[in-house]
Amino acid sequence: MMSRNTRTTLLAAAVLVGVLGCKATSPSANADGTPTAGKSLQLGTLAFKPCTLSSPFSREALEAQCTTLQVPEDRANPQGRKIGLNIALLTPEKEGEVQPDPVFFLAGGPGQAAVATYPQVDAAFREVRKHRNVVLVDQRGTGESNLLSCPAYDGDDMSATAMQAAAASCATQLSQKADLRFYTTTEAVADLDAVRQAMGVAQINLVGVSYGTRVAQQYAMRHPQATRSIVLDSVVPNSLQLGNIFARNLDDALALQFAQCTNAAACKDKLGDPRAELDALLAKLRAQPVTVRYRDSATGQSREDVLRAESVAGLVRMYAYMPAAAALLPKLIHEANAGRYEELMALAQMMQDDMKDAMAMGMQLSVVCSEDADSFAAASASSDAGTVLGEQMAQGLGAMCAAWPKGSAPADFHKPLAGNVPALVLEGEFDPVTPPRYGEEVVKTLAKGRLFVLRGQGHNVIGAGCMPKLFGQFIDTADAKALDGACLDKLNYVPPFTSFNGWEP
Repeated sequence: MMSRNTRTTLLAAAVLVGVLGCKATSPSANADGTPTAGKSLQLGTLAFKPCTLSSPFSREALEAQCTTLQVPEDRANPQGRKIGLNIALLTPEKEGEVQPDPVFFLAGGPGQAAVATYPQVDAAFREVRKHRNVVLVDQRGTGESNLLSCPAYDGDDMSATAMQAAAASCATQLSQKADLRFYTTTEAVADLDAVRQAMGVAQINLVGVSYGTRVAQQYAMRHPQATRSIVLDSVVPNSLQLGNIFARNLDDALALQFAQCTNAAACKDKLGDPRAELDALLAKLRAQPVTVRYRDSATGQSREDVLRAESVAGLVRMYAYMPAAAALLPKLIHEANAGRYEELMALAQMMQDDMKDAMAMGMQLSVVCSEDADSFAAASASSDAGTVLGEQMAQGLGAMCAAWPKGSAPADFHKPLAGNVPALVLEGEFDPVTPPRYGEEVVKTLAKGRLFVLRGQGHNVIGAGCMPKLFGQFIDTADAKALDGACLDKLNYVPPFTSFNGWEP
């Protein structure tokens, strides 16, 4: 992860994030380090002990059961280094009503840990958890499964040469604790099946968000008999390589989101054309970054920092994931164009600090460099120069991958998932990274697949509106075709803010 002094952090380090992560207390104990009270649980060969999962975004902690499963880092060398997979299990409140097929939650990124991110989406699993166990496995290289976290880079030079050197330094350090070639999606899929077998269950349901949908599709391809159903929230098609999805998808999503302002007379009159204003602001900051004094949201203290175009582009991208937050962008951009940069600077800095520990960048590079490296070169040679993100992101990731040890992927890795696996596919209308057309592509080859596009929503939509109810029904029946999605029609667009007090009455 690049340091907070480097304004391209949000571009380079958070570019692949699906669900914005959060920190959790240790899953093996209470926050004060003492063991959690409760009854231990044995499933198959796995002995679980009571633990608590917590999140700074949730008032209540989740009572769970936790354990560790040792797996070979390199399965071709089973006597070599082992990885302790961190596993958490959430059980139904009523004993004796547990269905035999648990639900595995797969986090996004790549680089997020399932155990740490799950508390934010637990509400969406309310119906599912009544009758099924929910299993969280920190993918190797994330969380407490041999975390591969890069040291901070403190330089201001964000050229491809500097980024490559930083990646090489990180790889050298992490190679003392890991063979970076073996932290790919394919290895993670083998880990998941090892957990399934250790639990002694015949079939599982997979719920993937963003990058987690790649893991789910790959698992269903490699272990079709063990896959009862899959839920793909904000799906990345198997056929897609990640290098070519950033700049154009963001611009398309911004066009839809900014239209909420340009199509509303009150907003357009007060704030103008948000895209034109954004282009003007980016051009101004590229030509001359500005020094801004602002109030730090964490400490309340006055700070001074330099606002650069990369900071703004990164903030725009992350806000575009959440249309409710993106509704504020036209106002922020308009204020900055008028020379009032304080609010934009404070929010960019806050987002940058929040992203600092959200992603295991070492694991992320092991995944994308092994599975998608060729697409970064193709993307950086494309016509992304006129977009908000431009070509720097693809060029930077391509340079980092040039220095990163690479694993292998099966020859059919990018073949579309096909067959009869029941699949519920979800997309947000305004998603800036996995647009609805990706879901359309995926369901074409899934005879029992169904796509829902949620009006006005962004990335990670399983908790929106009545989707949790439909999700629960799907897990119960494994029949997406039978779902009545009429309740989703109640979802509404978020009006753009014309002032910091909100939208027009």
